[in-house]
Amino acid sequence: MNSMERVMTALSYKEPDRVPIFLNLTITGAKELEMSIKDYFSSADNVVKGQLLMKNKYSNDMVTAFLYSAAEIEAWGGEVIFYEDGPPNSGEPFIKKIEDIFKMEIPNINNIAGLLKGLEIIKKLKKIVNEDTPIIGAVTAPFSLPVMQMGFEKYLELIYFRKDEFNQLMKINEEFCVAWANAQLEAGATAISYANPLASPTIVERDTYISTGFEVARKTIARIRGPVATNLASGIALPVMMDLIKTGTKAVAVSVKDNIDEAKRIANKKVAMIGNLDAIDMVNWDKEKTRKEVKELIKKAAPGGGFILSDNHGEIPWQVTENVLLEIAETVKEYGTYPIQVDE
Repeated sequence: MNSMERVMTALSYKEPDRVPIFLNLTITGAKELEMSIKDYFSSADNVVKGQLLMKNKYSNDMVTAFLYSAAEIEAWGGEVIFYEDGPPNSGEPFIKKIEDIFKMEIPNINNIAGLLKGLEIIKKLKKIVNEDTPIIGAVTAPFSLPVMQMGFEKYLELIYFRKDEFNQLMKINEEFCVAWANAQLEAGATAISYANPLASPTIVERDTYISTGFEVARKTIARIRGPVATNLASGIALPVMMDLIKTGTKAVAVSVKDNIDEAKRIANKKVAMIGNLDAIDMVNWDKEKTRKEVKELIKKAAPGGGFILSDNHGEIPWQVTENVLLEIAETVKEYGTYPIQVDE
């Protein structure tokens, strides 16, 4: 099977030839090309070259046009801060007063240089990988984007006490999210990673999510014209897994803190699972530790299909070594071939 066939079989809750590998390698591309992160992201050609290099080197079953979450804040006129050894982050929140929400205008995708670069990456990747490899686009969920737009403390005030302003912000964020997701799909993306960390009880209690962000996710995902995978960015998924399934997502990224056996039971033929190697702890792994973690995960999550092996966060840290990434791929090839037979 090629990567597309492998992934689509897994997403159909069937067993492919082997477990698909989704290593979320974004900033790592700069390291591979011996460039600064800022320089790497300055050019669509750099990212395309980096993605293709890493796909081949680490047996990755996808490529991604994702640059960094703060690119969406750039679109709203916000600031992006670059680091030497970590992902770019958003700067000072640009919503200074809650009342300003009613004055906000939705960014036009066609006028935003950073977003146009993302679409250029997708188009160039599509010409090369065609239908052989999934191209993953990415959006930040309307319910989670305000953390970067206005800061967490102000946003909590909105969620709990300012319903009119909350509803208005969700309305404009939904329009932006849908437009951005569909633009990526039209450019050639296969699926959209929907980053919604605030849906996790790690950050917002389930009852609050159900009365606020759940309906936002359901409406937004219904308008995205392609498959969506929900990523909670390391947040636990198990307590809201059935809720996430009801939003229409096709896959859920589970946290290393989730009970993988229970997650597998709930997901059974309803949603595919993605995860859940500990991306942060991976910084400290050697080959032996890597092999042990990957084998254990395959043993628990892979039988029966419906599983894509990945990290639990959505982005591999800069400090993770080449040897660890290579060992992940080699261990999957050795123990992730179906039918699964992992020794103790």
